[in-house]
Amino acid sequence: QVRLVESGGGSVQVGGSLRLSCAAEGGAFNSYAMGWFRQAPGRERVLVAVTSWSGDSTHYADSVRGRFLLSRDTPTTVHLQMNSLKPEDTAVYYCAAGPAIRDALDYYDYWGQGTQVTVSS
Repeated sequence: QVRLVESGGGSVQVGGSLRLSCAAEGGAFNSYAMGWFRQAPGRERVLVAVTSWSGDSTHYADSVRGRFLLSRDTPTTVHLQMNSLKPEDTAVYYCAAGPAIRDALDYYDYWGQGTQVTVSS
């Protein structure tokens, strides 16, 4: 069974940077898009960024475009570099994997356990 193992996250001041990593472990993991969603308290879980299996196509939410960079250095590992962080970036961030780049949560087959990101002013 595939597991998505997340690392990174934590607390940072406004304008700071954090890096999240996600690795797929166990089981067969072929041709999956990988990326990150986030969920703030009282809000829905929404897409942050997702990249294709090859890493040559990446989609970003408007709210993070130009500040966040999603990279894929192996077929099973992605990194989310988050720069110029704002208080509204505070949320639990979830790694996800699915057959292709989509916005809808139910399209994704695998989820990480979530990691907290807190941005304070």
